[in-house]
Amino acid sequence: MEERKFYLSDKDKKIGGVCGGIAEYFNIDPLLVRIGFLFLFFGMGTGLLFYLLLWILAPKRPSAW
Repeated sequence: MEERKFYLSDKDKKIGGVCGGIAEYFNIDPLLVRIGFLFLFFGMGTGLLFYLLLWILAPKRPSAW
């Protein structure tokens, strides 16, 4: 079984690559993830906090030689 790891996205990156990385990890459309973060931001006020924490704590994808 292949082990999946969450990384910030290099390919689908608007600001920090968090939403693109989540979308790659779960194999879903990045637009859905971005809408989810907007809902959390405007609905509950936590979206920005989650985004910033993931941006700071999530590793970048290792470069392939």
